[in-house]
Amino acid sequence: MSESLSENLILVSREPDGIATVTINRPASLNSLSQLMITDLARAFKDLGRDESVRVIILSGSGRAFCSGLDLTAAEQVFKGGMKDKEYDPVFQMEHCPKPIIGAINGVAVTAGFEIALACDILVAAKGTKFMDTHTRFGIVPSWGLSQKLPRIIGPNKAREVSLTAMPFTAEEAQKLGFVNYVVEGTELLKKAREIARVVAHNNHDIVIRYKSVINDGFKLDLHQALALEKERAYKYYDKMTTEQFKKMQEFVAVRSSKKSSKL
Repeated sequence: MSESLSENLILVSREPDGIATVTINRPASLNSLSQLMITDLARAFKDLGRDESVRVIILSGSGRAFCSGLDLTAAEQVFKGGMKDKEYDPVFQMEHCPKPIIGAINGVAVTAGFEIALACDILVAAKGTKFMDTHTRFGIVPSWGLSQKLPRIIGPNKAREVSLTAMPFTAEEAQKLGFVNYVVEGTELLKKAREIARVVAHNNHDIVIRYKSVINDGFKLDLHQALALEKERAYKYYDKMTTEQFKKMQEFVAVRSSKKSSKL
């Protein structure tokens, strides 16, 4: 099932296999974001997060770019408008979406586009893709997390270089530093994203959601606090498990073990 928002500028599709796709669809403007698109992108992730038929989400951009940032012709309206409201903040909604989000990044991801990419859980980028932070070039202060997330992922020195120079940061560099998971040919981008999505969708959905949450929440804490958080959530979950659930777990392990043995 497909639907469109913002006069087809944000496309949302849901497939029977539990994979949903969100596409930023303004290719003539390299997918720059208007205020209406920002609002609808936030709404799309909020709705998909609540949709029980959706197990994983792919985010992509149509045409030659993932997202070239905000449409600066409407900068004052965007920065002083409803973007302050978490309800209409796509990065906030992505960060609070319980479903894993796979970013399929092509062409360029600039400033706001870079920040949206950072809000994804797994990133696949096409060869030649460039990430670029132009806040310092255009006199804009970051508000969607770029100044804090990027140093934690690629290290403060490299993050300062990327942000203070406003120079492009390639997908290949990003992969070496652990920011991008896979770099593939452009023609293989969505195929690879779907391949990962299918594997995630096939796993235990409840545990996938819980695992994403504990990784993301723990990442905000120091290691001691994060380990305590993991233990707390794990034992809270185990305490609620029924005898039948433990039995099914044992049956699954037994079946898997027998399959391995038959191959020996």
